[in-house]
Amino acid sequence: MQTDRLSPTMNQALNRQLTAEAEAAQSYLALAAWADDQGYAGISNFLFRHAHEERNHMMKFLRYILDRGSKVKIDALSAPGADPTSIQDCFNKVFEQEVSNTDSIHKIVQQSFEEQDWATWNFLQWFVKEQVEEETLALNLLDKIKIAGGEKAANEALLELNQELGHMPDEAHSASSATEEHPS
Repeated sequence: MQTDRLSPTMNQALNRQLTAEAEAAQSYLALAAWADDQGYAGISNFLFRHAHEERNHMMKFLRYILDRGSKVKIDALSAPGADPTSIQDCFNKVFEQEVSNTDSIHKIVQQSFEEQDWATWNFLQWFVKEQVEEETLALNLLDKIKIAGGEKAANEALLELNQELGHMPDEAHSASSATEEHPS
């Protein structure tokens, strides 16, 4: 009896995303280590928390593949990219990572729609919402760095950002929760 509820192509796509989430975690770890080495403990803490979040995303994909009676494939991870050259470069890398992840999720959503794999389509909706929040958070951080002076941000502004990120919630407000009284 056939118990695998995923098509071979869907299994491959979900396993690739599982690996992409693990690689995102590694990228956040590398950025966190760099930030800590530069003396930005708050930014480092923020990035370490995001590495943990990416590992949780990886586990969601792993569990889903197993729950659908399919086979998980654990692949080797690519090395993270080069260290950032500045705080702005660090958060540019964060944003680029999140956009890449969003594109990957959207491709799997499209595939699930085309295959009429409604269980997978439904599973992925959480990730679609999550990626909107992640991109918004990254854009908000880039805006703060831009206001602080971008690449030429004063040490005092970076210190304030460092302190803020050490205690900042890891989520951005979603557009779906906005109201007239509370627009953001």
